[in-house]
Amino acid sequence: MSHGRFPQTRPRRNRHDAWTRRLVAEHRLFVDDLIWPVFVRDGRDILEDVPSMPGVQRATLDRLAAHVAPARNLGIPAVALFPATPAHRKDAEGSESGNPENLICSAARLLKREFPALGLVGDVALDPYTDHGHDGVIRHGYVANDETLAVLTRQAVVQAQAGIDVIAPSDMMDGRVGAIRAALDAAGLIHTRIMSYAAKYASAFYGPFRDAVGSGGALKGDKSTYQMDPANSDEALREVAMDLDEGADMVMVKPGLPYLDIVRRVHERFGVPTFAYQVSGEYAMIMAAVERGWLDHDRAMLESLLAFKRAGAAGVLTYFAPAAARLLREV
Repeated sequence: MSHGRFPQTRPRRNRHDAWTRRLVAEHRLFVDDLIWPVFVRDGRDILEDVPSMPGVQRATLDRLAAHVAPARNLGIPAVALFPATPAHRKDAEGSESGNPENLICSAARLLKREFPALGLVGDVALDPYTDHGHDGVIRHGYVANDETLAVLTRQAVVQAQAGIDVIAPSDMMDGRVGAIRAALDAAGLIHTRIMSYAAKYASAFYGPFRDAVGSGGALKGDKSTYQMDPANSDEALREVAMDLDEGADMVMVKPGLPYLDIVRRVHERFGVPTFAYQVSGEYAMIMAAVERGWLDHDRAMLESLLAFKRAGAAGVLTYFAPAAARLLREV
C-alpha cells in the first residue's frame, strides 16, 4: 500500500517541532513502567557501592527505608529485592532461602511497615543462598530439578508471608510456577502474584549482578543445563506458554536489550503483561561508556528504556529506575 511519494509527502514535517513530535509519538515511557532492583546485605549502618555497577549500592536493613524512600517518592510503583547473603549462611542446599528471618523476608516486613503502598517483588532462586552459586540443589554434579522445587516453594511461601506481593521465580526449573502457585494457594496466599522469569537465558551479561549478591566467585561451570540457549527463540514461546498454563500472572524476558525480539514475540503471541529485565551487564556497559565520555547518560538511559516499550514490554526492571523517574517527572 502506497503512503505517498516525495515531494508531496514529506515525513519530516511531523518532526519539525517538539510539540508535533510529542503528538505523533507511538510509544512513551512513564514512571509507572519502572521496577527498581534493590540489594540488601547484612550488618549495620552500611550503604556500600557495587564496584562493577556505578551508582548501585547494597544497603543494610537499618538503612533500607531511607535508601528506598526516594524511589517511592518519585512514584516508582515497585522494587525488587535481592539478598547479598553472608557466606556463613550459605550451604549446598540453599537452606537460608526458607528462613522466615532471612534478609529478604526481614526487608519485606520493614518496607511494608514503612511504605504499605509500595509493591514488593521477591526473587525466588537459590543462587544467593548456595555455596556453589547455582540456582538449585546439586545431585551427582547436576542441578536436580524436582528436589529443587521443594526448596523453591518453601522460599516463595515465607517471602509472601513476610509481605512480598509478587513472587518472581528466576531459577528456570521445570514446573516451578505450578509448584509455587499450588503452595501459595494452599497457604491461603491467593492474591500473591507470580511474575515468572519465563525466558531467562544463559547469558554473559549477569556478571555484575553476581558480584552484587556474592554468588559469582563460588560458581563452578555455567548454567546452561537450566537457563536457555541464547541461540533459541521458539523455545522461549514454549517456556512462556508452560508458565502461563501453570498459573503465572506476568512473564519476564531476561536479559533485555539483546533479546528485544523475544519480548516482541511473547507480547504478540500471548498478549499478557510482559516485562523485561535490563540486567546488570547492560547497565554496566552504558555506565562505563558514560564515565569515559562516550555516551550521554540521560539520553542513552531513556533511549534504552524506551526500546523495551517499543518492543511491547509492559514494564522494565532497571537499575536506572530512580534516575529515569526524576527525568520523566520533569517532562
